[in-house]
Amino acid sequence: MGIFIDKGNIAFQGIINSDFVDKSGLIEILNDNIDSSHRYICVSRPRRFGKSVAAKMIYAYYDRNSDSSGLFNDLEISKSDSYKTHLNKYPTIYIDWNKFSQVDDQYVVEEAQKAVIKDIKESYPFLKEKELLSDALDEIHKATGDRFVLIIDEWDKLVREIDEKTKNKYVNFLRSMFKSNTADDVFLLVYMTGILPIIKVEAQSALNNFDEYSVIRPAKTAKYYGFTPDEVVNICDKHNLNIDLMKHAYDGYVIGNQKSMFNPNSVMLAVEDGEYNSHWSKSAAYTTIEHYIGIDHDNVQQKIIKMLNGESVTIKTASFRNDMKNIDTSDDVLTLLAHLGYLSFNPEDSTVRIPNTEVSQEFELSIARVGWGEVSKALDDSLTLINKTIEQDIDYISEAFDKYRFEASSIIKYKDENSMACAITLAYYAAKRYYKIFREQPAGKGFADMIFLPLPGSTRPAIVIELKQNKSAQGAIDQIKNKNYPQALQGLSKRILLVGIGWSKRKAHHDVKIDVVEG
Repeated sequence: MGIFIDKGNIAFQGIINSDFVDKSGLIEILNDNIDSSHRYICVSRPRRFGKSVAAKMIYAYYDRNSDSSGLFNDLEISKSDSYKTHLNKYPTIYIDWNKFSQVDDQYVVEEAQKAVIKDIKESYPFLKEKELLSDALDEIHKATGDRFVLIIDEWDKLVREIDEKTKNKYVNFLRSMFKSNTADDVFLLVYMTGILPIIKVEAQSALNNFDEYSVIRPAKTAKYYGFTPDEVVNICDKHNLNIDLMKHAYDGYVIGNQKSMFNPNSVMLAVEDGEYNSHWSKSAAYTTIEHYIGIDHDNVQQKIIKMLNGESVTIKTASFRNDMKNIDTSDDVLTLLAHLGYLSFNPEDSTVRIPNTEVSQEFELSIARVGWGEVSKALDDSLTLINKTIEQDIDYISEAFDKYRFEASSIIKYKDENSMACAITLAYYAAKRYYKIFREQPAGKGFADMIFLPLPGSTRPAIVIELKQNKSAQGAIDQIKNKNYPQALQGLSKRILLVGIGWSKRKAHHDVKIDVVEG
């Protein structure tokens, strides 16, 4: 059993024996492209979105040194006409660049080729000494007629982490493998996966013969990225977990035509822990948000503030060069954060947003570490404000908004009719930990400005907030009651707080009144 070739299917056995969610339909896409002009495929995914699971699955399927029928016979791929045609038929090579993390960057490309060639020689003893992997595979093909499936995991590790000289050496290595005159003879299929799409050189892909799929442009691979709502419902039913809490924490990704996808790693860690916490800290991060949110500072800050308020932000993705070093604009920053899984990209309108509370917590921590002045303070104060609201401390709420509205003018630069509502959303930001928050939500006979609906299992009251410009807080309360906004919350919470806030552009003071009704 080899290290890089003829590895067997043990790695995938371990995966499928746990809570495996069937994404084997991806293999049918690969089968459709074997030995075609589309045989070179790169599928990039955010970290913790199943890159290595998919790569190990693909290896177990093609590897000639395995009998994987027992692993795949009950999976989606088994229904495909191509299933048995390609099952365990090919010499398959698996290169994971993480295996070479201890090698000096200066020599990593040479040492990796040397290690792979040495292992291949165990399967092909006649192979002569070679320095280049491409030459070794070409010699084997000419001698035996064998053609290879090659899987490269973490393909972009060197692009992300090494110096420019070594990066160029690595790109040239990839070109020597896949852009040579003999590459189509040697390879039946090449599957690369990593966080980033293939790096651009002079605005063009360094390997323009690859078909590329990513969270920005997933095309037909979209449903194989995260977990779908139906898949998570099945997981929750099996493990007696709450689907609403799972959705609140880990849903919210739009990937191509899939409008609701969950972070798969976080879902499985929630199953393991039985809790719906943030799990980003449990996996090694390739980068942190704060390193990038200082780039193009003012534009990035304002766009992130909008997203903290639940809004989407339009971006242009074309200028992003698919690396982590050449980043100049807010568009580049937000495109990178989408590739990393910190933002969800909607292809219908080219917008990004923060997908869920798990990722929101990462932004909170990063903003605190960067020290965004008033923004950091507003987020810190928001937990106190929500608690004081539940305690019905009218004086505290009024004074908090008197002060906060003055400070908010330096935080929220954009001006529109919803600016006050946006400021209040930021003021109550910490409520996301305990509530589903809705703005302009249909309720009763109209639209409530804000509704806080407690998460399942919470003992906190529901909250309805109505803002009235140039009117009293009592006028806001009257509107809540006259239009019967609480009706939408009947049966969902034992207590409902009706919060009226009256304000004026000419006066700094905020008039606040709270009534309580039974749910």
